Amino acid sequence: MLEVFLDKKVLHPIIILISLWMIYFIFNRIVKHILKSKKGLKGLKSKKNKTMISLLNNLVKYFLIVIGVIMILNVYGVNTNSLLASLGVASAVIALAFQDTLKDFLAGIFIVIEDQYDIGDTVTINGFKGEVVSIGLRMTKLKAFTGEYCFIANHNIGDVINHSLNKSLAVVTVQVSYDADLNKVDKILENLCSRLTNELEYLKGPVTVDGIEELADSGITYRISAETKPLKNLIAERKIRKEVKLELDKNHIEIPYPQLVIHNE
Repeated sequence: MLEVFLDKKVLHPIIILISLWMIYFIFNRIVKHILKSKKGLKGLKSKKNKTMISLLNNLVKYFLIVIGVIMILNVYGVNTNSLLASLGVASAVIALAFQDTLKDFLAGIFIVIEDQYDIGDTVTINGFKGEVVSIGLRMTKLKAFTGEYCFIANHNIGDVINHSLNKSLAVVTVQVSYDADLNKVDKILENLCSRLTNELEYLKGPVTVDGIEELADSGITYRISAETKPLKNLIAERKIRKEVKLELDKNHIEIPYPQLVIHNE
């Protein structure tokens, strides 16, 4: 049994596999150490660096697999030089057969270089909206807020809308009666906006009363807005609407609603 294990055709492939795995492990640790030493823990945990680590790991993994196959074939006496020469002749055929895969690989590199999106971003790609779960050499994986996953080949990615860049805008409109004291309404809304600016954690700017937006049929329309962190605008709008309603009710300011008047002939 020991002699079989010590046979080079058994032992050498095992050594090769272990060595390649160690190289992959050490490479991964070195990349993380470099990022950590340059930018600290924040640099290591940033979405950009996670994306780069994922792409580099995939690239090194596939490269080591190819090297491992060639080395193991050498152990079993296969003339890899002639094999590689014959592969040179067949490379054109392989390139045609795997042209989509090559396109995916190149597209994946450009996605990272051009910084179109990172892991953790919320994007809309080809009409599908979700969070970027992974960016591989062949495809990008998205997860919708409803739980579905979408796998998009990198070369098929067209227009990209990145919802996680910079900021979002929350906009709320509210109507008051034409009989309301507008100076009083202005003061109530301004005080409320000042309070909400201090209370809401996901803002990137103050909550402001933009003024009267419209003189509608049923009432006077005020506009309130606030810049928020990416994709937090809907949460902010719900909170602002609720607080506006409570504040106007407390101060006995009527919020009108459309009325239909029917005339009998």
